[in-house]
Amino acid sequence: MKKLIVLDIVGLSKKQYTEIKPQNISKILEMGSVSSFKPSFPAVTCSVQASIFSGTYPSEHGIISNGYYDQILKHVSFWEQSSDLVNSPRIWDTLKKKLPDFKSGLLFLQNSLYANSDVVITPKPIHLDDKMIMWCYSKPENFYEKISESIGNFDLKSYWGPFSSIQSSTWIINSAKKTIETHKPDLLIIYLPHLDYTSQKFGPDSDEFKDSVMELDNLLGDFSLFLNQEFNDEYEIIILSEYTFNSVSKSISPNLILRQAGLLSTRRIEGKDYIDYEFSKAFAMVDHQIAHIYINPGYEDEVYQILKNKNLGIILDSKLQKELKINHQKSGNLILCANTDSWFNYYWWDDVKYAPDFTFSVDIHRKPGYDPLELFFDFKTKQISHDTSLIKGSHGLIPTDDNLPLIGTSFNSNLDKIVSAIDIKQLIENFFK
Repeated sequence: MKKLIVLDIVGLSKKQYTEIKPQNISKILEMGSVSSFKPSFPAVTCSVQASIFSGTYPSEHGIISNGYYDQILKHVSFWEQSSDLVNSPRIWDTLKKKLPDFKSGLLFLQNSLYANSDVVITPKPIHLDDKMIMWCYSKPENFYEKISESIGNFDLKSYWGPFSSIQSSTWIINSAKKTIETHKPDLLIIYLPHLDYTSQKFGPDSDEFKDSVMELDNLLGDFSLFLNQEFNDEYEIIILSEYTFNSVSKSISPNLILRQAGLLSTRRIEGKDYIDYEFSKAFAMVDHQIAHIYINPGYEDEVYQILKNKNLGIILDSKLQKELKINHQKSGNLILCANTDSWFNYYWWDDVKYAPDFTFSVDIHRKPGYDPLELFFDFKTKQISHDTSLIKGSHGLIPTDDNLPLIGTSFNSNLDKIVSAIDIKQLIENFFK
Protein backbone atom coordinates (compact mmCIF):
# COMPACT_ATOMS: atom_id res chain seq x y z
CA MET A 1 0.00 0.00 0.00
CA LYS A 2 1.37 3.40 -1.00
CA LYS A 3 1.53 6.18 1.55
CA LEU A 4 0.08 9.69 1.25
CA ILE A 5 1.18 13.18 2.31
CA VAL A 6 -1.34 16.05 2.36
CA LEU A 7 0.33 19.48 2.16
CA ASP A 8 -2.03 22.23 3.32
CA ILE A 9 -0.47 25.42 1.89
CA VAL A 10 -3.05 28.07 2.69
CA GLY A 11 -3.90 30.98 0.43
CA LEU A 12 -2.95 29.88 -3.11
CA SER A 13 -5.65 29.99 -5.77
CA LYS A 14 -5.70 27.83 -8.88
CA LYS A 15 -5.45 31.04 -10.91
CA GLN A 16 -2.37 32.24 -8.99
CA TYR A 17 -0.77 28.82 -9.37
CA THR A 18 -1.30 28.97 -13.13
CA GLU A 19 0.07 32.52 -13.43
CA ILE A 20 3.05 32.27 -11.06
CA LYS A 21 4.05 28.75 -12.19
CA PRO A 22 5.96 27.61 -9.06
CA GLN A 23 8.43 25.12 -10.52
CA ASN A 24 8.67 22.56 -7.73
CA ILE A 25 4.95 22.45 -6.93
CA SER A 26 4.28 22.03 -10.66
CA LYS A 27 6.78 19.19 -10.78
CA ILE A 28 5.07 17.42 -7.89
CA LEU A 29 1.70 17.66 -9.66
CA GLU A 30 2.83 17.13 -13.27
CA MET A 31 1.93 13.42 -13.37
CA GLY A 32 -1.34 13.87 -11.51
CA SER A 33 -4.41 16.11 -11.52
CA VAL A 34 -4.86 19.82 -10.83
CA SER A 35 -8.14 21.58 -10.10
CA SER A 36 -9.80 23.89 -7.59
CA PHE A 37 -12.32 23.40 -4.82
CA LYS A 38 -15.03 25.39 -3.10
CA PRO A 39 -14.40 25.86 0.64
CA SER A 40 -17.18 25.50 3.16
CA PHE A 41 -18.47 28.67 4.78
CA PRO A 42 -16.88 30.45 6.52
CA ALA A 43 -13.61 30.14 4.62
CA VAL A 44 -11.38 30.40 7.69
CA THR A 45 -8.75 27.99 8.98
CA CYS A 46 -10.36 25.93 11.74
CA SER A 47 -13.73 25.67 10.03
CA VAL A 48 -12.46 24.70 6.57
CA GLN A 49 -9.95 22.20 7.97
CA ALA A 50 -12.75 20.53 9.94
CA SER A 51 -14.88 20.36 6.78
CA ILE A 52 -12.08 18.99 4.59
CA PHE A 53 -10.99 16.24 6.94
CA SER A 54 -14.42 15.27 8.28
CA GLY A 55 -16.34 15.49 5.01
CA THR A 56 -19.11 17.39 6.78
CA TYR A 57 -20.27 21.01 7.04
CA PRO A 58 -20.10 23.29 10.14
CA SER A 59 -23.78 22.55 10.83
CA GLU A 60 -22.59 19.04 11.70
CA HIS A 61 -18.96 19.29 12.83
CA GLY A 62 -19.59 22.44 14.90
CA ILE A 63 -16.51 24.52 14.05
CA ILE A 64 -18.32 27.71 13.07
CA SER A 65 -15.17 29.87 12.81
CA ASN A 66 -11.75 30.14 14.45
CA GLY A 67 -13.58 30.94 17.67
CA TYR A 68 -16.90 30.47 19.41
CA TYR A 69 -18.97 32.04 22.16
CA ASP A 70 -19.39 29.82 25.21
CA GLN A 71 -22.88 30.71 26.44
CA ILE A 72 -22.37 28.91 29.73
CA LEU A 73 -19.11 30.66 30.63
CA LYS A 74 -20.17 33.86 28.83
CA HIS A 75 -16.78 34.02 27.21
CA VAL A 76 -15.43 34.16 23.65
CA SER A 77 -12.79 31.51 23.00
CA PHE A 78 -10.44 31.75 20.03
CA TRP A 79 -7.96 29.20 18.69
CA GLU A 80 -8.92 26.44 21.09
CA GLN A 81 -7.03 23.35 19.98
CA SER A 82 -8.82 20.33 21.41
CA SER A 83 -9.67 17.62 18.88
CA ASP A 84 -12.93 16.96 20.74
CA LEU A 85 -14.34 20.31 19.58
CA VAL A 86 -14.88 18.71 16.16
CA ASN A 87 -18.10 16.73 16.42
CA SER A 88 -17.55 14.55 13.34
CA PRO A 89 -14.97 11.78 12.82
CA ARG A 90 -12.10 12.87 10.59
CA ILE A 91 -10.21 10.95 7.96
CA TRP A 92 -7.63 9.49 10.36
CA ASP A 93 -10.45 8.24 12.61
CA THR A 94 -12.25 6.67 9.65
CA LEU A 95 -9.18 4.96 8.23
CA LYS A 96 -8.04 3.72 11.65
CA LYS A 97 -11.44 2.09 12.12
CA LYS A 98 -11.27 0.40 8.70
CA LEU A 99 -7.57 -0.50 8.85
CA PRO A 100 -6.48 -1.31 12.43
CA ASP A 101 -2.76 -1.10 11.56
CA PHE A 102 -3.16 2.25 9.80
CA LYS A 103 -0.75 4.93 11.04
CA SER A 104 -1.41 8.67 10.68
CA GLY A 105 0.47 11.86 11.52
CA LEU A 106 -0.75 15.44 12.01
CA LEU A 107 1.72 18.32 11.97
CA PHE A 108 0.40 21.72 13.09
CA LEU A 109 -3.17 20.99 12.07
CA GLN A 110 -5.83 22.94 13.96
CA ASN A 111 -7.95 20.99 16.49
CA SER A 112 -5.38 18.21 16.59
CA LEU A 113 -4.61 18.37 20.32
CA TYR A 114 -5.25 14.89 21.82
CA ALA A 115 -6.39 13.63 18.39
CA ASN A 116 -6.77 9.91 17.72
CA SER A 117 -3.64 9.93 15.57
CA ASP A 118 -0.35 8.10 16.03
CA VAL A 119 1.84 11.19 15.59
CA VAL A 120 0.86 14.75 16.52
CA ILE A 121 2.84 17.97 16.85
CA THR A 122 0.98 21.18 17.61
CA PRO A 123 2.02 24.41 19.39
CA LYS A 124 0.98 24.59 23.02
CA PRO A 125 3.01 27.32 24.71
CA ILE A 126 3.15 27.46 28.50
CA HIS A 127 2.40 30.90 29.90
CA LEU A 128 4.24 31.82 33.08
CA ASP A 129 4.20 35.08 35.05
CA ASP A 130 7.43 36.39 33.58
CA LYS A 131 7.80 34.51 30.29
CA MET A 132 6.31 32.11 27.78
CA ILE A 133 7.80 28.66 27.17
CA MET A 134 7.46 27.94 23.44
CA TRP A 135 6.58 24.29 23.82
CA CYS A 136 4.76 21.93 21.45
CA TYR A 137 2.45 19.10 22.45
CA SER A 138 3.43 15.88 20.75
CA LYS A 139 2.51 12.26 20.42
CA PRO A 140 4.19 9.85 21.00
CA GLU A 141 5.14 11.42 24.30
CA ASN A 142 8.32 13.54 24.07
CA PHE A 143 8.50 13.20 20.28
CA TYR A 144 8.81 17.00 20.02
CA GLU A 145 11.69 16.98 22.47
CA LYS A 146 13.45 14.21 20.54
CA ILE A 147 13.30 15.89 17.16
CA SER A 148 14.20 19.27 18.71
CA GLU A 149 17.55 17.77 19.64
CA SER A 150 18.42 17.61 15.92
CA ILE A 151 16.47 20.50 14.34
CA GLY A 152 16.19 22.90 17.29
CA ASN A 153 13.15 24.15 19.20
CA PHE A 154 10.15 25.53 17.36
CA ASP A 155 10.08 29.34 17.53
CA LEU A 156 6.47 30.42 18.02
CA LYS A 157 7.40 34.01 17.09
CA SER A 158 8.07 32.87 13.52
CA TYR A 159 4.65 31.14 13.41
CA TRP A 160 2.49 34.11 14.40
CA GLY A 161 3.04 37.78 15.21
CA PRO A 162 5.13 40.58 13.72
CA PHE A 163 8.14 38.27 13.23
CA SER A 164 6.25 35.57 11.32
CA SER A 165 8.36 34.20 8.50
CA ILE A 166 9.32 31.24 6.32
CA GLN A 167 11.23 29.89 9.34
CA SER A 168 8.06 28.39 10.83
CA SER A 169 7.21 26.48 7.65
CA THR A 170 10.85 25.41 7.34
CA TRP A 171 10.78 23.97 10.86
CA ILE A 172 7.50 22.18 10.11
CA ILE A 173 8.96 20.63 6.94
CA ASN A 174 12.07 19.54 8.85
CA SER A 175 9.84 17.98 11.51
CA ALA A 176 7.96 16.19 8.71
CA LYS A 177 11.23 14.66 7.51
CA LYS A 178 11.94 13.40 11.03
CA THR A 179 8.39 12.09 11.36
CA ILE A 180 8.69 10.12 8.12
CA GLU A 181 12.12 8.74 9.04
CA THR A 182 11.03 7.74 12.54
CA HIS A 183 7.40 6.61 12.15
CA LYS A 184 6.72 6.16 8.40
CA PRO A 185 3.02 7.13 8.69
CA ASP A 186 0.61 5.92 6.01
CA LEU A 187 -1.05 9.34 6.02
CA LEU A 188 0.79 12.52 7.00
CA ILE A 189 -1.05 15.87 7.01
CA ILE A 190 1.16 18.97 7.14
CA TYR A 191 -0.05 22.55 7.63
CA LEU A 192 2.22 25.27 6.17
CA PRO A 193 1.16 28.86 7.01
CA HIS A 194 3.68 30.90 5.01
CA LEU A 195 1.46 32.46 2.32
CA ASP A 196 -1.05 33.58 4.93
CA TYR A 197 1.29 36.26 6.31
CA THR A 198 2.13 37.99 3.04
CA SER A 199 -1.46 37.93 1.81
CA GLN A 200 -2.65 39.83 4.88
CA LYS A 201 0.26 42.27 5.02
CA PHE A 202 0.64 43.07 1.32
CA GLY A 203 -2.39 41.62 -0.45
CA PRO A 204 -2.89 38.60 -2.72
CA ASP A 205 -1.91 40.53 -5.86
CA SER A 206 1.34 41.92 -4.50
CA ASP A 207 4.88 41.20 -5.62
CA GLU A 208 5.58 40.17 -2.05
CA PHE A 209 2.98 37.42 -2.34
CA LYS A 210 4.62 36.10 -5.50
CA ASP A 211 7.99 36.13 -3.73
CA SER A 212 6.47 34.14 -0.85
CA VAL A 213 5.08 31.57 -3.28
CA MET A 214 8.60 31.09 -4.64
CA GLU A 215 10.02 30.82 -1.09
CA LEU A 216 7.51 28.12 -0.27
CA ASP A 217 8.12 26.46 -3.63
CA ASN A 218 11.85 26.18 -2.83
CA LEU A 219 11.00 24.62 0.53
CA LEU A 220 8.71 22.05 -1.11
CA GLY A 221 11.36 21.35 -3.73
CA ASP A 222 13.75 20.40 -0.94
CA PHE A 223 11.07 18.23 0.66
CA SER A 224 10.30 16.51 -2.63
CA LEU A 225 14.01 15.81 -3.16
CA PHE A 226 14.16 14.26 0.33
CA LEU A 227 11.21 11.98 -0.47
CA ASN A 228 12.67 10.90 -3.79
CA GLN A 229 16.11 10.18 -2.41
CA GLU A 230 15.11 8.48 0.84
CA PHE A 231 11.68 6.97 0.03
CA ASN A 232 11.62 6.52 -3.73
CA ASP A 233 8.03 6.13 -5.03
CA GLU A 234 6.72 5.29 -1.56
CA TYR A 235 4.75 8.53 -1.01
CA GLU A 236 2.17 10.30 -3.16
CA ILE A 237 1.16 13.90 -2.44
CA ILE A 238 -2.01 15.98 -2.31
CA ILE A 239 -1.54 19.77 -2.24
CA LEU A 240 -4.50 21.91 -1.19
CA SER A 241 -4.82 25.56 -0.27
CA GLU A 242 -7.80 25.71 2.11
CA TYR A 243 -8.98 29.24 1.19
CA THR A 244 -7.98 32.29 -0.87
CA PHE A 245 -7.74 36.01 -0.14
CA ASN A 246 -9.61 39.13 -1.17
CA SER A 247 -7.84 42.48 -1.46
CA VAL A 248 -9.23 44.81 1.21
CA SER A 249 -9.01 48.56 1.73
CA LYS A 250 -11.15 49.27 4.79
CA SER A 251 -12.15 47.86 8.14
CA ILE A 252 -15.47 47.90 9.98
CA SER A 253 -16.12 47.77 13.75
CA PRO A 254 -19.44 45.92 14.31
CA ASN A 255 -19.05 46.04 18.11
CA LEU A 256 -18.61 49.81 18.09
CA ILE A 257 -21.72 50.13 15.91
CA LEU A 258 -23.69 48.01 18.39
CA ARG A 259 -22.32 49.98 21.33
CA GLN A 260 -23.26 53.31 19.77
CA ALA A 261 -26.77 51.93 19.27
CA GLY A 262 -27.00 51.12 22.97
CA LEU A 263 -26.91 47.36 22.44
CA LEU A 264 -23.39 46.44 23.55
CA SER A 265 -22.58 47.11 27.20
CA THR A 266 -19.15 47.61 28.73
CA ARG A 267 -17.68 47.91 32.21
CA ARG A 268 -14.92 50.43 32.90
CA ILE A 269 -12.31 48.80 35.11
CA GLU A 270 -9.23 50.78 36.12
CA GLY A 271 -9.76 53.14 33.21
CA LYS A 272 -10.26 50.46 30.55
CA ASP A 273 -13.49 49.31 28.87
CA TYR A 274 -14.33 45.60 28.76
CA ILE A 275 -17.32 43.96 27.06
CA ASP A 276 -20.03 43.00 29.52
CA TYR A 277 -21.43 39.84 27.95
CA GLU A 278 -24.07 39.45 30.67
CA PHE A 279 -25.83 42.75 30.02
CA SER A 280 -25.06 43.26 26.32
CA LYS A 281 -28.16 42.95 24.18
CA ALA A 282 -25.93 42.12 21.20
CA PHE A 283 -22.24 41.75 20.39
CA ALA A 284 -20.12 40.55 17.49
CA MET A 285 -17.47 37.84 17.41
CA VAL A 286 -15.48 38.79 14.33
CA ASP A 287 -13.26 36.58 12.21
CA HIS A 288 -11.67 38.12 9.10
CA GLN A 289 -14.60 38.92 6.78
CA ILE A 290 -17.40 37.36 8.81
CA ALA A 291 -18.97 38.21 12.17
CA HIS A 292 -21.23 36.06 14.32
CA ILE A 293 -23.75 38.39 15.99
CA TYR A 294 -25.13 37.05 19.29
CA ILE A 295 -28.42 38.68 20.29
CA ASN A 296 -30.60 38.52 23.37
CA PRO A 297 -34.22 37.47 22.72
CA GLY A 298 -36.42 40.37 21.65
CA TYR A 299 -33.69 42.44 19.99
CA GLU A 300 -33.25 40.45 16.77
CA ASP A 301 -35.26 42.79 14.52
CA GLU A 302 -33.59 45.91 15.92
CA VAL A 303 -30.10 44.51 15.37
CA TYR A 304 -30.96 43.30 11.88
CA GLN A 305 -32.28 46.74 10.90
CA ILE A 306 -29.22 48.55 12.29
CA LEU A 307 -26.82 46.32 10.38
CA LYS A 308 -28.91 46.50 7.21
CA ASN A 309 -29.00 50.31 7.31
CA LYS A 310 -25.19 50.41 7.59
CA ASN A 311 -24.87 48.43 4.31
CA LEU A 312 -21.94 46.42 5.70
CA GLY A 313 -22.56 43.35 3.56
CA ILE A 314 -24.85 40.34 3.43
CA ILE A 315 -26.70 39.36 6.63
CA LEU A 316 -27.37 35.67 7.14
CA ASP A 317 -30.55 34.98 9.10
CA SER A 318 -31.52 31.46 10.19
CA LYS A 319 -32.84 30.58 6.72
CA LEU A 320 -29.68 31.65 4.91
CA GLN A 321 -27.50 29.99 7.55
CA LYS A 322 -29.29 26.74 6.86
CA GLU A 323 -28.68 27.12 3.12
CA LEU A 324 -24.94 27.57 3.76
CA LYS A 325 -24.94 24.73 6.31
CA ILE A 326 -23.62 26.96 9.09
CA ASN A 327 -26.80 26.52 11.17
CA HIS A 328 -25.37 25.28 14.47
CA GLN A 329 -26.14 26.08 18.09
CA LYS A 330 -22.75 27.84 18.39
CA SER A 331 -23.49 30.16 15.46
CA GLY A 332 -24.63 33.72 16.00
CA ASN A 333 -28.30 34.63 15.69
CA LEU A 334 -27.16 36.55 12.63
CA ILE A 335 -23.93 36.20 10.65
CA LEU A 336 -22.62 39.31 8.96
CA CYS A 337 -20.57 38.86 5.76
CA ALA A 338 -18.40 41.80 4.79
CA ASN A 339 -18.34 43.44 1.41
CA THR A 340 -15.45 41.95 -0.57
CA ASP A 341 -13.15 44.95 -0.01
CA SER A 342 -13.69 45.08 3.78
CA TRP A 343 -12.78 43.15 6.91
CA PHE A 344 -14.15 43.25 10.46
CA ASN A 345 -12.15 44.30 13.51
CA TYR A 346 -13.25 43.48 17.06
CA TYR A 347 -12.84 47.01 18.50
CA TRP A 348 -15.60 48.40 20.73
CA TRP A 349 -14.08 51.65 22.07
CA ASP A 350 -14.51 55.16 20.68
CA ASP A 351 -11.22 56.33 22.18
CA VAL A 352 -8.13 54.12 22.12
CA LYS A 353 -7.18 55.22 25.63
CA TYR A 354 -10.01 53.00 26.88
CA ALA A 355 -8.78 49.93 25.00
CA PRO A 356 -7.68 47.09 27.34
CA ASP A 357 -3.94 46.48 27.52
CA PHE A 358 -4.19 43.07 25.83
CA THR A 359 -5.30 44.73 22.59
CA PHE A 360 -1.77 46.11 22.16
CA SER A 361 -0.03 42.73 22.34
CA VAL A 362 0.00 39.37 20.56
CA ASP A 363 -2.77 37.74 22.56
CA ILE A 364 -4.80 35.33 20.46
CA HIS A 365 -6.91 33.96 23.32
CA ARG A 366 -8.16 37.07 25.16
CA LYS A 367 -9.30 39.04 22.14
CA PRO A 368 -12.96 38.32 21.27
CA GLY A 369 -12.12 38.20 17.58
CA TYR A 370 -9.33 37.57 15.12
CA ASP A 371 -6.72 40.36 15.02
CA PRO A 372 -4.58 40.47 11.84
CA LEU A 373 -2.80 43.56 13.17
CA GLU A 374 -0.79 41.24 15.40
CA LEU A 375 1.39 40.95 12.30
CA PHE A 376 2.44 44.60 12.73
CA PHE A 377 4.65 46.02 15.47
CA ASP A 378 4.70 49.77 16.05
CA PHE A 379 8.32 50.49 16.91
CA LYS A 380 7.47 53.98 18.23
CA THR A 381 5.05 52.70 20.87
CA LYS A 382 6.63 49.22 21.09
CA GLN A 383 3.13 47.76 20.80
CA ILE A 384 0.95 45.96 18.27
CA SER A 385 -0.45 48.51 15.83
CA HIS A 386 -4.10 49.59 15.78
CA ASP A 387 -3.82 51.05 12.28
CA THR A 388 -6.45 49.04 10.40
CA SER A 389 -5.33 50.48 7.04
CA LEU A 390 -2.24 48.24 7.20
CA ILE A 391 -4.26 45.11 6.33
CA LYS A 392 -4.31 44.47 2.58
CA GLY A 393 -5.83 40.98 2.36
CA SER A 394 -8.58 39.04 4.13
CA HIS A 395 -10.81 35.99 3.67
CA GLY A 396 -13.83 34.15 5.04
CA LEU A 397 -16.32 34.66 2.22
CA ILE A 398 -17.04 31.90 -0.29
CA PRO A 399 -14.71 32.87 -3.17
CA THR A 400 -15.87 33.40 -6.72
CA ASP A 401 -15.09 30.68 -9.27
CA ASP A 402 -12.05 32.57 -10.58
CA ASN A 403 -10.54 32.79 -7.09
CA LEU A 404 -11.03 29.25 -5.77
CA PRO A 405 -8.19 27.56 -3.86
CA LEU A 406 -5.88 25.07 -5.52
CA ILE A 407 -6.10 21.33 -5.10
CA GLY A 408 -3.74 18.97 -6.91
CA THR A 409 -2.45 15.43 -6.68
CA SER A 410 0.79 13.74 -7.72
CA PHE A 411 -1.29 10.77 -8.90
CA ASN A 412 -4.18 10.54 -11.35
CA SER A 413 -7.26 11.35 -9.29
CA ASN A 414 -9.56 12.57 -12.07
CA LEU A 415 -9.83 16.08 -10.66
CA ASP A 416 -11.26 17.51 -13.86
CA LYS A 417 -13.80 19.87 -12.32
CA ILE A 418 -14.40 22.04 -9.25
CA VAL A 419 -14.94 19.88 -6.18
CA SER A 420 -16.40 20.68 -2.79
CA ALA A 421 -14.31 20.83 0.37
CA ILE A 422 -16.37 18.02 1.84
CA ASP A 423 -15.44 15.73 -1.09
CA ILE A 424 -11.75 15.78 -0.20
CA LYS A 425 -12.12 13.31 2.67
CA GLN A 426 -13.51 10.75 0.23
CA LEU A 427 -10.65 11.46 -2.17
CA ILE A 428 -8.17 10.58 0.58
CA GLU A 429 -10.18 7.54 1.66
CA ASN A 430 -10.32 6.27 -1.94
CA PHE A 431 -6.53 6.47 -2.14
CA PHE A 432 -6.26 3.72 0.45
CA LYS A 433 -8.77 1.34 -1.15
